Amino acid sequence: MFFNVGAGHHHGPPTVTRAFVLGVIINSAFVVMEAAAGLFLGSIALLTDAGHNLADVGSLLVGLVAARLAEKRSSSVYTYGLGKSTVLAALINATFLLVSTGAIGYAAIVRLTSPVPIAGEKVALVAFVGIIINGASALLFFKDRHHDLNVRAAYLHLLADAGISLGVVVAGFVVYLTGWMWFDPAVGILVGVAILYGAFSLMRDALRLSLDGVPPALELSTVRDYLLSVDRVCDVHDLHVWAMSTTETALTAHLVTDDTASLSFEEINEELFHRFHISHATLQVEPVGGADCRQRC
Repeated sequence: MFFNVGAGHHHGPPTVTRAFVLGVIINSAFVVMEAAAGLFLGSIALLTDAGHNLADVGSLLVGLVAARLAEKRSSSVYTYGLGKSTVLAALINATFLLVSTGAIGYAAIVRLTSPVPIAGEKVALVAFVGIIINGASALLFFKDRHHDLNVRAAYLHLLADAGISLGVVVAGFVVYLTGWMWFDPAVGILVGVAILYGAFSLMRDALRLSLDGVPPALELSTVRDYLLSVDRVCDVHDLHVWAMSTTETALTAHLVTDDTASLSFEEINEELFHRFHISHATLQVEPVGGADCRQRC
């Protein structure tokens, strides 16, 4: 006996789409300005930050497209809809981050061995603008950061960028005050390491979700313990939890019970959603002492 107790789809509000669009426009303009300033001033730290901001633009663009695709209804081909495109977007963004940061990191190492003069105060000024741009972009996602994990990731990423720009400001002033030309590429390397840490983390989580792993915020044992705690449920097996998108989680499970009629599937559904944010649940009910289930784990 099967029961589908899905809570339905939860798509982002129009304000989220506008935030992505504005974020792309603002950050694209700044990337062009910062890259031009980095080339003109010969600053690897600025170029590193520009490369990271370019990755942010790509991330916002891909995230915007994926969010729009996730709103498409299910079809006879894509019966779950296109929500999984948000996971593919994360994979693309992580790969882009790794490649761009690696290239600029190599340039920073070369410059570290052969430092060249830069205008430290001008580098600091351009990076200071970056703090304002990234901070303002992060504010676009402030309102919805608790309701959408994708929005929260964008918010935290842009907020971190503002902190990285602050590091470039410090490097510019140190070069201006001390004349230590090596300090600028050294900051570029440190910024690159910080970005790589985030990129590897993003890649790990994206691969986990793309392979239908349990979302990082959930513990399968905790979900199992809840289902076992439901009155009249004697056993749980063939339990699967996976991400349908970066904001929607699904579950299937077999529940063994000695009294099917007494189970409140509406209550189970509500608890799964409120406790674990699982919005799509399909449960198969089996009687105690019934034929052994071939999917029993």
